[in-house]
Amino acid sequence: MTEINSLGAQTALSPQSAKAAMTGELLRLLQPQPGLLPPGETARAEVLSLRQVGQDFQMLLRLTQQNGSQTQLQASANQPLPQGTQVMVTQTESNRLAVLVQQANVATLTRLDTTQVPVGTLLQGKVLTSQALPQTAGELASFRSLVSLLNSRQAGATLSIDSPRPLPVGSLLSALVQGDQSLRFVPLSGRQDQLAIAQQLQTQQGQQASLPSLLTALQQLASSPDVGSELRASAERLLASLPDARQLSDPKTLAQALNNSGSFLEAKLLGGQASSTPLDLKAQLVKLIAQLPGSPAGSAANPALLASTLAQALPGFARSALGMLGQVSPRPQPGAFPLPERLLQSLEDKGDLQQLLRLAAAAVSRLQSHALSSLQQTGTLENGNLQTSWQTEIPVRHGQEFIPLQVKLQREETPEQQADREREQRDPLAALWRIELAFDLAPLGPLQVQAQLAQGRLSGQLWAEHERTAQLIASQLGTLRERLLDRGLDVGDLECHPGSPPQGPRTRLEQRWVDETA
Repeated sequence: MTEINSLGAQTALSPQSAKAAMTGELLRLLQPQPGLLPPGETARAEVLSLRQVGQDFQMLLRLTQQNGSQTQLQASANQPLPQGTQVMVTQTESNRLAVLVQQANVATLTRLDTTQVPVGTLLQGKVLTSQALPQTAGELASFRSLVSLLNSRQAGATLSIDSPRPLPVGSLLSALVQGDQSLRFVPLSGRQDQLAIAQQLQTQQGQQASLPSLLTALQQLASSPDVGSELRASAERLLASLPDARQLSDPKTLAQALNNSGSFLEAKLLGGQASSTPLDLKAQLVKLIAQLPGSPAGSAANPALLASTLAQALPGFARSALGMLGQVSPRPQPGAFPLPERLLQSLEDKGDLQQLLRLAAAAVSRLQSHALSSLQQTGTLENGNLQTSWQTEIPVRHGQEFIPLQVKLQREETPEQQADREREQRDPLAALWRIELAFDLAPLGPLQVQAQLAQGRLSGQLWAEHERTAQLIASQLGTLRERLLDRGLDVGDLECHPGSPPQGPRTRLEQRWVDETA
C-alpha cells in the first residue's frame, strides 16, 4: 500500500455538479438483455456491489420493474456508482441502460459525522475505486477514491476521499479521524497486516511447547555415547551458552542474554550478520534440528544456510513430527502473556531422536510465538502514539534445573517524540516504558511483575500465586523502594497481590482487519 501521511479536506460535490457529471451516463450491460424494459418504461435500480477493472467500473444492479419483478444485472460505466446508490433507469438499446439523474440517490459520504466517529477514531476501510482528477496547470495531482468503511458506527458506508497519491484498488487502509473532512493515515510499510499475523500466531502457538523439556533431553543427550559426536557437541554448546540466574544481575550479561534469545535472529540474518549468531538460541536450535535424521545435509555446518533452513527446511521435515502436537493441551489465546506452560513427554531413552526432533521443533515454535506476539502488539495506537513491543523468553540455569524467564518490553512514544528520535535528539526516558516478567522459581512459585517508567518515575505491581510468597514480597517492598531510590529513580506505587494479573485483551491496537475478497 502507498504510504500516506495526511489527507487534506475534500471539496464536497454539489448536487448540481453531481448531476452534471452523470447526465447522459450510460450503463453498459455486460450481457445484452433485449426487451428488458418496454419502450418508454423506467425502473428502479440499486447498486449491490462495485469494483474497478482498469479504467472501467463494474457493478451488480438489482432492477425492480413497475410490476414488482426483480432482476440482477451486471453493468459497467465510466463513472462509479457506490454500493447502495439508487437510480431510475430506462433501456435505450439491448445492451445499454440510461440513467435518469434527476431521481438518483448517490450513497456516498463526502464528510464524516463526528458525532458517530469522534475525532481520534481509528477508521479502517477497503479501497473500491481510484481515479485521477482533472489537473490544471500549476496544481499538484489529486486522486479521488471510494472507500468502504469496515468499522465504527458507519461500517458499510462508502466514503469519497481525495488524496495526493493514488490508492491501490483492493488495499486496506487505516486512518485516524482528524475532523469532519480530514484524516491522517496510519503508515503500514514494513509490516504484515494484523490478520495474517494473528493467523500465523495461532498456528505457531498450536505447535509450541515449553523449553525445559528440550533442555532436559539435551542434558541426557550430552552424556550419551550412543549419538554422533557432532550432535552431542551441539547439545553441549547450547547448554553452555545459557546464563546462570546470578549472572543476570549484571546489566551487560542481561543485555547479551536478550540479544541471544532468538528474537533478533532474522534481523541479524537480513543484515548480513550470520557470523554473529553462534550463541543465538534459535540459531542453535535450527542447527540442532538440521543434524537430526531426515534433515538437509550440510545445513548444520554452514551458518550461511541458516536463513534457508529457517524458511524452508524446518517446516518440511518437522511437519510430521508436529502432527499430533496440537492435541497435547488446549491452545492458548494468541497474543497472551505469558505463554502458558506446555510440556511434551521427555525422551524415554537417550537415543530417541524422533522425540528430540519434536521437542526442538516445538521450542522453535515457542520462540516464534513470542516474535509474532511482539509484531502483533507493535503499531500506532488510537491516540496516535507509536507502541513498539519486544517479547521473548530466556532459559536460565538454576542449579541443575532450567527456568524460563519470559520478558515483554514496550515503548510508547508521541508523534513529537518519534520525530525527535528520527533526528537523533531523543531522550530515552521521555518515552513511556513498560516491562513485564513471568517466571516460576522454587520454592516461591509462579511470579509475575509489571512495571512502568514514565518521565523517570517508576511504579510497579507484582503477583504471586502462593499466598505466603505474596506476604513475603510485600514485607520487602520497603527495602526494594530504598534500593531504587539509591539508584536515582523517582519511585511511585509498589504493590504485591496474591494470585495472577487480570487476563483479557489489554492491547489497545485495533485488530479488525477484513479482506472482503478472501
